[in-house]
Order: sequence, then structure tokens, then C-alpha cells
Amino acid sequence: MKSILLLSLTCLFVVGCKQNKSEVEVKSESIIQVKKNIRHVHDTIGFAQYDWQMDSIYNRLGIKDSKNNLSWKAVISPHDDYKYAGRLYYESLKGINANTIILIGVAHRARNFDLQDKIIFGDYTHWQSPYGDLKVSDLNVVIRNNMNETNFIVHDSMQALEHSLEAIVPFLHRKDPDLEIIPILVPYIDYEMITSVSMDLAEAVKKVLESNNLSYGNDIAIVISNDAVHYGDEEWSGDLAPFGTDDAGTEKARLMDVEIVETCLSDAITPEKIKRFTEYTVQHDDYKEYKWVWCGRYSVPFGLSFANNLNLLIDDQPLQGEFMHYQSSIDHELIKVEDLGMGTTAIATQRHWVAYASIKYE
Repeated sequence: MKSILLLSLTCLFVVGCKQNKSEVEVKSESIIQVKKNIRHVHDTIGFAQYDWQMDSIYNRLGIKDSKNNLSWKAVISPHDDYKYAGRLYYESLKGINANTIILIGVAHRARNFDLQDKIIFGDYTHWQSPYGDLKVSDLNVVIRNNMNETNFIVHDSMQALEHSLEAIVPFLHRKDPDLEIIPILVPYIDYEMITSVSMDLAEAVKKVLESNNLSYGNDIAIVISNDAVHYGDEEWSGDLAPFGTDDAGTEKARLMDVEIVETCLSDAITPEKIKRFTEYTVQHDDYKEYKWVWCGRYSVPFGLSFANNLNLLIDDQPLQGEFMHYQSSIDHELIKVEDLGMGTTAIATQRHWVAYASIKYE
């Protein structure tokens, strides 16, 4: 009897030890999961890296902070130096008030890593921001898990080198300290892949919205990063001035941009409009080559296709786009940033300028 009792006690002790060990393992795994993996600021010249710099930018632009009840579902925003495009960041993003933002960015250095035809996620838990470490939403992983794994890649090195999203982050984080983001980059991608991958992402996000009782626009919104035409014949890799660099050439380039926005990116969004945008901006026989030089030649059609597909899945109707603003680095008075320890990453002259389009979608 004693031996049976002893055996029983021994078994209980062993089971208890195993349970305790299991608990320790679970706790250890939790510690690993919450360990910070911070994506640090890459461009410390054109963009703000400190809160006082951002506050000064707002003051110099004469922007008064004011809360609003807007709930835009998606926008196209610039990502050039704050000296050149500062006001358009604010104007582009003021109606984005969701707590979780899916950021669709350019992958300027995709060629460095031979990345193409797959969207690029990261495994960072936080992004460095002037207003503290900005949390990457836990939905970042959930969305990936809901997607076809052939449609994306996780590549922290690419996200670390890319500036097109970090430009936007401070403007969003400034007005919402509790903001969370889901950063996605778009490398070289042809129209057929845009169509299929954007739908896969839209279906994955729809599942997240439904399972978490979230709404498109109020809880989750989409910001697409883009700079419009890069124009001129000086300090570019090649001649990017098909209309010339005099006043008439500059005006023709501006009108081309406006034509693209009005015919492809405004009013009711359709697949035909998105395809037309790619026909304006990339070569027909080689989608990796520019035709009209927008650096968002992939982020814009992919991001807009994704945002529109999500709206069709949820509301059974297309997004409606409104062309709000257009500027370039040479057509308006620039703010002073040099005394803030900031500057510019490129010249701004009639022989070298960049344009910015601000478009909202509801």
C-alpha cells in the first residue's frame, strides 16, 4: 500500500514538474515574442527625427492642430523632403483618423535584393518616430497568415533602407500617440500580379476586419506613398525632360501629371483606370522600366487596387477619389528647415524638380 501511495505521489510530483516546466517554457516564449525589434530612421536629413523638429515644422507651416470627424478610407501622400512637400503631407493625411494604418510604400532599392512581384512585409515590432517608438500592429502577422505565402516576402533589410514610409509616420503619429501601423513595400510588379496579389491582401484584411469587428475608414485605413513626376535634365540618371526645361516644358509636365490623376486616380475607381495608370508610367514591353517617372509607379496601382478591392468586398461599390492638391518642389514658397538640423536630399530647380499629388478616397 505504501509503495502504491509512494508511486502515486511520485507520479504527481513528476506531472507537476512537467506542468511547471511547460509554464516556464510558455513564459519564455512570451518574453521572446514581446522583445522589441525597432526599425530606426534612415533619412535624418529630409525628415524630422525629433519631436521638436516636427512641432517647428507645424508652426512654420501655420498649421493649427484640430481634431476632426473625417474617416477617409485611403489617401495618396507624398514622401519628399519636408522643406519641399511639408504642407501636402498634412493636407493628404488630415482625414486619416483610424487607429491602425496600412502603409503602402515604394521599394526604391528593390534591385539591391532582387525583389519583384511580391509585396514586402517586415518583422519589426516598432518603428522609430519623433514621438516615441511606434508599434507595428499585431495584425501585421495575422494578415500575412491569411495570405497565400507565394504573394509576399518578409524582408527587414529592405524595409530598413526605404524612406517612403518613414516620411509619413511622424505626421500620423503626432496626432495619434496610440497609432499602430502595418508597413508594406511594393517592388517591381506587373499589372497581372497587381490584380491577383492586391485581391489576396484585400481578402486577408477583410477577414481581420470581420473577426475583430473593425470598420474600414474608422478603425483601419490605407496610406499610399508616392511622389509624382521627377523632371529635368540635371542630377538625374539620364534626361527626364521630354518637354524641355523652360517654362513651357515645365507647364507641359505639370499638365501631364494632372491628366494622369484625373483620368486614372479620380472619381469612381475601376480596374481599367488602374491599368491605364500603369500604361502611362511603365514601359509596355518591360514593366521594370519607367515611361513617365513617378516613383509610385508600383505603390500607387497596387495600393489603389488593394484599397478598392477591399471596398468592393465590404460595401460592394468602388472607392470614390477626389483630387485635392498638386505641388512641386519649385512652385511655392519653401519653409526654412536648416536651423532645425534638417535639409534637402536633392536640388530643386527648373532642371531638377519633383511633383506631389494629394488624393483622398472614400
